[in-house]
Amino acid sequence: MEKIAIIDLGSNSARLVLVNVLDGGYFVVFDELKETVRLGQDMDWDGFIKPQRIAQTIKTLTMFRRLCDANKIDKIFAFATAAVRRAKNQKSFLDEVAMTCGIKIKVLSVEEQALLVYQGVINSMDIPKGLIMEMGGGSTNLIYYNRRNLIHYETLPFGAVTLTDLFQGNGAGPQERAAKIEEFIGEQLKKITWLDEVEPDTAFVGVGGSFRNLGRISRLVRKYPFNMTHNYELSTAEFDNIYNTRKKLDLDSTMKIKGLSSGRADIFPSALAVMKAVLDRFDFKKITISGCGLREGAMFRYAVPSIAERPLGDVLGHSLYTQIKYFDINVSHAEHVYQLAILLFKQLKVLHKMPRMYVKVLKIAALLHDSGMRIKFYNHQLHSQYIILNSNLYGVSHRDIVVASFVAAGHRSIDFNKDDLMKYKDMITSEDVEAIKKLSVILRIAESFDRSQSGVITNINCDVLGDSVIVKTESEMNGDCSLEVRDAMGAAADFKQAFGKNLEIL
Repeated sequence: MEKIAIIDLGSNSARLVLVNVLDGGYFVVFDELKETVRLGQDMDWDGFIKPQRIAQTIKTLTMFRRLCDANKIDKIFAFATAAVRRAKNQKSFLDEVAMTCGIKIKVLSVEEQALLVYQGVINSMDIPKGLIMEMGGGSTNLIYYNRRNLIHYETLPFGAVTLTDLFQGNGAGPQERAAKIEEFIGEQLKKITWLDEVEPDTAFVGVGGSFRNLGRISRLVRKYPFNMTHNYELSTAEFDNIYNTRKKLDLDSTMKIKGLSSGRADIFPSALAVMKAVLDRFDFKKITISGCGLREGAMFRYAVPSIAERPLGDVLGHSLYTQIKYFDINVSHAEHVYQLAILLFKQLKVLHKMPRMYVKVLKIAALLHDSGMRIKFYNHQLHSQYIILNSNLYGVSHRDIVVASFVAAGHRSIDFNKDDLMKYKDMITSEDVEAIKKLSVILRIAESFDRSQSGVITNINCDVLGDSVIVKTESEMNGDCSLEVRDAMGAAADFKQAFGKNLEIL
């Protein structure tokens, strides 16, 4: 296993991410640090990074280096974006960092930055067509992709920090400043001709700290029960409500907003105004927030070099196998249980009548149903539920993650705690609750059919006859399936409750 570090030196903040690179093209973050450095502040007056900003950045990067050394990091990849890219004292700054901290920083071009952000998004989200808006401190990047292929990108040399500097003062109130920023960015967008090519069914994907803070505020307002940034969705109507309320506030009031980090309070109104200008240019119905961007793009590029040529074909699959690798799950058993579960799902379709969208849920639950073993065998199904809920899976909706976690929790018994289900009442439907019960029984039987973890049962056939379902098992070389059949019959009562039929296994 290799350890790498990614340093992202932006115009507002510096971030360090420590990553375990696993065999087979997988990676897991095991630590991170963030410091507000404001490299881009006051640069618009003369184009130079100010001495106090350099001193703060050196102090931060020295701390980052110390953490890297303590964790025996094999390689450090450090990237700088807009502020350093346009700084007139770029060379002297980079030389000082290299000499003082022993860190060589690569200054990303506009194209390199756009590509890394695109790769971070496209390999972590199942959205085939999107307009990515990366809101930074010193720039705003717009990236359009279609059929998962990068089509256009453009960088506006204005971000939350630089716009706050440009439009402060002159006695203008916060609402007036917001209107001026909206108008200013609107004029800049008119110059980007390819925006007219963005198709109507394109998704709007937000990347960067301001979007993450927006999502956190939204979740608190909605009392959203699932604390996950990546793939969180909020309607543009909700955004308008948040924006129209926040743009009237002064700095002291803004700093009191729940969910907003203190280091972003003074620049957040400017960031919202830019978002509003972009949203007004289109007819998007919702914002999808990505927790992945430049740093994750760099991780994917290192761990899975092939994504430089073509994005991952199965985003969810790669994410699931990352967890399988990390939690040391028996791969052959997990895969065999999944295959048997899919056979049962298809052959019992006449009974359960569940749409195909639940196949994805069953895939998550089946492949990760034993992940809780890494905590403890006893009640491992509940530990597996916790892991699924907190694994930050890519390529899947929050709702599907929640439903899958309950399916995994029910693979030993479908007697769910109603209070646990009620916690997610605003995310899952009564149809989902019924599906959870049926999928849990399917998973339980599938797991039983590989009780010895030897793959002895190779195929199954289900016959629905009157008040019974007869499941016929097949094995190679007439293998002994007695253990598997006996264990599966333990689900007979739950099967009757979920499907209304008696269960017979031959």
